[in-house]
Amino acid sequence: MANEQDRMTQLEELAAHQAKTIEELSDQIADQWKTIEQLRAKLDRLTERFLTLEERSLEAPAVTRPPHY
Repeated sequence: MANEQDRMTQLEELAAHQAKTIEELSDQIADQWKTIEQLRAKLDRLTERFLTLEERSLEAPAVTRPPHY
């Protein structure tokens, strides 16, 4: 009988430990997702900025050598 009780206690401890681990991992995933979203937004802004600069450079007159060369 004591052996069954010990085994039950071990299983309960294991379940509690696993539940805590799952909660910690879930929190880490949530934090990582926030970071990913921030990086995605930053990448979108940088991409837009790059495309704007690229368009401006295409509209600029071509660089030519001055006549005295």
